[in-house]
Amino acid sequence: MKILVTVKEVATVEDEFEIEGTEIADQYLGADLNEWDDYAVEEAVQLQEAGIADEVVTVTIGPEDCEQTIRQALAKGADRAVRVWDDALEDVDLLDVEAKTEILRGVVEEEDPDLVLSGVQSGDDSWGATGVSLAEELGFEWAAVVNHLEHDLDDGIASVRRELEGGVEELTDVELPAVLTIQTGINEPRYASLRGIRQAQRKPLDVQTLADVGVDETVVDSDLELTDMYEPESESDVTVWEGSAEETAGELADLLEEKGVAP
Repeated sequence: MKILVTVKEVATVEDEFEIEGTEIADQYLGADLNEWDDYAVEEAVQLQEAGIADEVVTVTIGPEDCEQTIRQALAKGADRAVRVWDDALEDVDLLDVEAKTEILRGVVEEEDPDLVLSGVQSGDDSWGATGVSLAEELGFEWAAVVNHLEHDLDDGIASVRRELEGGVEELTDVELPAVLTIQTGINEPRYASLRGIRQAQRKPLDVQTLADVGVDETVVDSDLELTDMYEPESESDVTVWEGSAEETAGELADLLEEKGVAP
């Protein structure tokens, strides 16, 4: 069995930052492996360790700068990686779900995995549609917001538990090949060992263009446009008191009474 995991390098932002136009200024940005994707990688590696999967492959859409971040997944146990990048993507400010779906579809068709795992959402744009959109495009069965996966996959069936709204959970069986979007908390992602980090530098990382995955450059054209970025105004004020509990208890009681919370 082959498992393909979609991974993404996401921007991390300092607590204090400045916005320049429609972007956060570079000096306030860092980069890391998307949190939800980290859980997806761990789930795939655990399936391999259990003898269910033979190979774990990661795929990402991103420039060369993201390779060290993507190698985190290799350091944690993935066997090899595919990175898709193209000159046509260089000046794209916002790669929408449709474009990502088309690019990932090309990779999936080439790799022919039995199971595709993706994170529920990305930590930067907070989009959460790519996994399900990919399944629909491929004609695969799918399950979203999966927080438990049975590690047997008997008879080509994945038994999963997924989160619904209102704290409700659903148990369902999904026929392979399938796409599962993985929720945080499904496992405990491991830290990469020093040995794993060294091995990751030697593991294959195949770089492919849009043409290599059978996708036309026009796929990057989008009707979506990022028009503005701003910090929303706070809807309520915060009151902070300094001092011991004995010193501030009276002030807190007065405030609660003023707000009508306490009699």
